[in-house]
Amino acid sequence: MSSQQHYLDKVSQIHSLDKIAEVRKLVDSYHEWLQEAYTQQPIAKIVLGRAFFIDHLIRKLWRLLDLEQTAELTLAAVGGYGRGHLNLHSDIDLLILSKNQINEDCQQKISQFVTALWDLGLDIGQSVRTLKETISLGQEDITIATNLLESRFLIGDENLYKELTKKVNGKSFWPSVKFFKAKTEEQQARHRKFNDTSYNLEPNIKENPGCLRDIQNIGWIAKKHYKVFDGSQLVKQNFMTEEELRELQDCREFLWHMRFALHSVAGRSENRLLFEHQPEVANLLGYGQNKSAVETMMKRFFVITRRVSELNQVLLQFFADEFVTRFRPWKRKKLNNDFEVTNGLLRARNEDVFETPAGLLDMFLLVADYDKNISGLHSTTLRLLRNARRKYEKLELCQLEACRERFMQLVKHPQFFGISWKIMHHHGVMAVYSHDWAHIVGLMQFDLFHSYTVDEHTHRLIRNLYRYTLPENKEEFPRCSAICTNYPKIELLYIAAIYHDICKGKGGDHSELGGEAVRKFCRLHGISETDTDLVAWLVENHLLMSVVAQRKDINDPQVIHDFCERIQDETHLNLLYALTLADIRATNTTLLNDWKASLLRQLYTSTQNAMRSGLEKPVARDIQEKEKRDNALDILLSNKYSPEAIDSLWQTMQEDYFHKYNSKQIAWHTQTILDAKGKDIIFAIDNNTHPGGTAIFVYTKDRAYLFASICSALDRKNFNIHDAIIMNTEDGFALDTLIVLEEEGNQASRKRFKDIQDALVEAINEDGEPSVPNRIPRQIKQFHVPTKITWVEHKNDKRSMMELEALDTPGLLVKIGRVFFANNITIHAAKVATIGERAEDFFVLTNNSGDPLSVEEKSSLTEQLCAALKINPSNKR
Repeated sequence: MSSQQHYLDKVSQIHSLDKIAEVRKLVDSYHEWLQEAYTQQPIAKIVLGRAFFIDHLIRKLWRLLDLEQTAELTLAAVGGYGRGHLNLHSDIDLLILSKNQINEDCQQKISQFVTALWDLGLDIGQSVRTLKETISLGQEDITIATNLLESRFLIGDENLYKELTKKVNGKSFWPSVKFFKAKTEEQQARHRKFNDTSYNLEPNIKENPGCLRDIQNIGWIAKKHYKVFDGSQLVKQNFMTEEELRELQDCREFLWHMRFALHSVAGRSENRLLFEHQPEVANLLGYGQNKSAVETMMKRFFVITRRVSELNQVLLQFFADEFVTRFRPWKRKKLNNDFEVTNGLLRARNEDVFETPAGLLDMFLLVADYDKNISGLHSTTLRLLRNARRKYEKLELCQLEACRERFMQLVKHPQFFGISWKIMHHHGVMAVYSHDWAHIVGLMQFDLFHSYTVDEHTHRLIRNLYRYTLPENKEEFPRCSAICTNYPKIELLYIAAIYHDICKGKGGDHSELGGEAVRKFCRLHGISETDTDLVAWLVENHLLMSVVAQRKDINDPQVIHDFCERIQDETHLNLLYALTLADIRATNTTLLNDWKASLLRQLYTSTQNAMRSGLEKPVARDIQEKEKRDNALDILLSNKYSPEAIDSLWQTMQEDYFHKYNSKQIAWHTQTILDAKGKDIIFAIDNNTHPGGTAIFVYTKDRAYLFASICSALDRKNFNIHDAIIMNTEDGFALDTLIVLEEEGNQASRKRFKDIQDALVEAINEDGEPSVPNRIPRQIKQFHVPTKITWVEHKNDKRSMMELEALDTPGLLVKIGRVFFANNITIHAAKVATIGERAEDFFVLTNNSGDPLSVEEKSSLTEQLCAALKINPSNKR
């Protein structure tokens, strides 16, 4: 194997830029060697070594172009390159500094210099400025000022460079307090872009909270104030302890390792750890190649980001106390002998506040008591908390009676799940209290559905429940607010929330395993058997309401009747509804759209009404249908439509039509058809008829592949189909209703109605079967979702019900429709749900004779669907 020195010697042998291609080969060869050396050398040596190699290369080129002879011109490294840190494909930032304006001959040489660097495949960022311009721009822009703070002399006029550093380090150029404020504001703005959490599943290794930028920010602020450039000197200045310095260095090395592997896998400067890169990065880092290897790597990553975030908070707050706020009047309030509030932060008054494990929980009771006065922990307290956490991490605090007593006081405290819970979660105390919780800390979910790790998702769910209890939020979710405010034992719902996903990653059904785990927790904490049963039921059934609302026909009285039997009573219904909404909102920012909210609301009210009217006497179907007909008729007659025309049209409708739609929808369909009498293609689009979704009603002569063609045309216009009722009239017309949403989950705007119209006309006029795109999008190509067909048993034996799970590839509904058509299968209804990369669809079907499918037909259809939806590996490229 070649060595670093070998490549440095090769650089020394470059005598001309005439053969730039040969130099490019040398640079490429060096980068290939770095990738080979990556697993055999310390990462710091790799990162520093590349910067050293680039130094030699740049100086060589500078000299070859005779720029070294130019008076009052200097070349400096800035940014990360200025620190002497260059990862595999990190960009190389240069400052070409002159005393005065550069003449034309020099400009031409500089242009040749920069062009040569680009020709060598290097990612260059350069600025050419005079000294005066540089200082002026730096005073205006904190980013430029930061780059200058880390500048490093490379070659040229050294006196000019010294003049630059003297001005940059002068008191008038960003005084340290002003610099601190600007950098902390910049950091806060950056964190907001990532929803103020480290636990994003596709993190940016450079910019994410708790990542490299947060480490660098500590250094920038300290260097600006102390005028030192080495961590050990900051220890001598009592800015940080030796242990904190070593921890920061360890964290930085882990992130460097991960970033090098990411650059290697992506083949370019890439800081986003996208799902498609994660398996290969995990393999390069030695974790293995499967899904569990990715989850192990990411769990380690999230532990690192928490450590960095804590150190960043401790050190920046320490700096603020020492140099920003020390000369201002402090607002202090003594809470007890152990703690006081100082400028809104809880500060320990002595070092033995966490001498006992129970003392740790006592602090959170105090924070809950003074919820309105406390915004966070003081750096002094946080340092003590970090030490206590390490001291007690081998214990499981819930095994100690004193701790259990305090924890139950906490979950019953009306303010605990405000700032107190937030601090407990953020600083990893729950993982010390319960090893069940420790299991989910940093546990990622390798899919496109969840935006956060399991613990972060659970934290957000709990915060959503807490929001329901606050008076200022009762208008946002009035039903959930009423449920949570009026239920006398709200702590049971919080415990169910804590445990709802706690057995993910353990194999098996996490809901069932979670039910077993929470029973043990409740019994350990002295919760009654009746309350334990309720909490366990909520954990075991936390997905039930969402599944039924999105995958069942909730207009069917039998579906509501079956759901009522599972729910048992209104208490279970209320708590499950609140938990379900909070869970969906905590999964990702776009999941709970108006359409899904309307389905859940309809399921809740239908179930509540059924329970109140008596489960043993569900409203007869024929009575419901007559009420719908009569109400629809009243609407139509009030709008001057002919009773004879209405009756004539309704005579063509199949028996199920009046069961599937409400009176308002029936009136809308009828009005649309009667108003368009004589037209070959009849359709209507509306945002009010089906709450939360854009309803598309189509009435036209039926033909082969009609449904598949409509799906394909709408897909090309970037609409997502979420629900469909597919019917035929007795005289051969298709009578279909589809519910669509934009990709962001909202209804289509009036402007987009034209796109829907164009798609419908195109689909209805299309001959034959529609085409299907072959390529799989980047976001889902690394996921493997085996096609799974389940035939659902139902008391209604007139039709067959099929659930299908598959990878959500473009044209999925078209492929399914092809198979149905080839087997003379009629679709009566479809529920379409996309869960990240996974499609979960539900179909109500009959065969060519209008009967439910036989065992043989089901088996054949299953086989054909699996074959049709099989992913060709070449499409994943």
